Amino acid sequence: MNWLMDLIREYGFGIVFLNVLVEQLGAPIPAYPVLVVTGALEGSNSARWPLLIVVAVSAALIADVVWYYAGKAYGQAVLGKICRISLSPDACIRQTASVYGRWGPKSLLVAKFVPGFASIASALAGTVGTPLPVFILFDALGALIWVGSAVFLGSLFSSTVQDLLDVLTALGRWGLMLLLIAFALFLVRKWWRRARVLKSLKMPRMSVQELFGLYSQGVMPTVIDVRDLSQYQRSHIPGATSWKVGSRQNPLPHEFLLPQQNHPHGLVVYCDCPHEISAARISKQLQRAGFTNVRPLVGGLQAWQAAGFEVQHVPPSEDSQGGDGANVKADGPLIS
Repeated sequence: MNWLMDLIREYGFGIVFLNVLVEQLGAPIPAYPVLVVTGALEGSNSARWPLLIVVAVSAALIADVVWYYAGKAYGQAVLGKICRISLSPDACIRQTASVYGRWGPKSLLVAKFVPGFASIASALAGTVGTPLPVFILFDALGALIWVGSAVFLGSLFSSTVQDLLDVLTALGRWGLMLLLIAFALFLVRKWWRRARVLKSLKMPRMSVQELFGLYSQGVMPTVIDVRDLSQYQRSHIPGATSWKVGSRQNPLPHEFLLPQQNHPHGLVVYCDCPHEISAARISKQLQRAGFTNVRPLVGGLQAWQAAGFEVQHVPPSEDSQGGDGANVKADGPLIS
């Protein structure tokens, strides 16, 4: 264990840089504890704090800019990859989109304090077209707050952290083993939570080809878009209604509170999440409300567009709650 402490003391800034970079790229390797420990070890030398903060903030910015450009280039498709890398529940995409849609770049000020939020928020900023200078400004401020708080906590409790390190050092190999076991338990817990969510949301699903076939036969199921309202307005499946038009007091929009017979062809729910987690959660909610014929759409809007089917958008001049929309050309037949 002594060699590990010597390694941290000698190459602490390099370790911090790599740790922050890897975590912000999405890997489930927490950097905040390392920042606190490094801040504690540098507690007696406050002249090195600015350098430590610059190193950590630079690493965070590099990773976030990578995700920003990935989101700008590949759109929503990149968000699912982040969730898979980080082992975060896929519904984090919908939650992040909702927060970013409400607060915009200002949400980046606290993004790094919320597990699974920072990387997705960076990619989402590129997807929605946030100007790069604005993104860098708020992201850098957010990284500065995040890193600064860790370094401050480390310096504030430097004696306590040092005592803990001394105990681990005295334990030798057992101390290193305890750290490895703690990290393994952290990964297992994240994997178990993800697996439990996926298992709880198993249910029959509908493919985009099936939905297109129903449309072609003149059968019109009620199609529900559970993404953020701004995403719905940019593009949605023809005839779909946004889930976000309901009142805040009611968990279900008013048109879905009608009796089940008002939806003779069932309900189809879609999102842009891997494994259709957001759509499956809303489908379960609708089932608890008494709707039996509810199915999530496999692949969501991405699968619909990949199949070459057309989408609609709500022009800026129209009311935010929807309307007939306008068709957006795609390599496929028109449905409206």
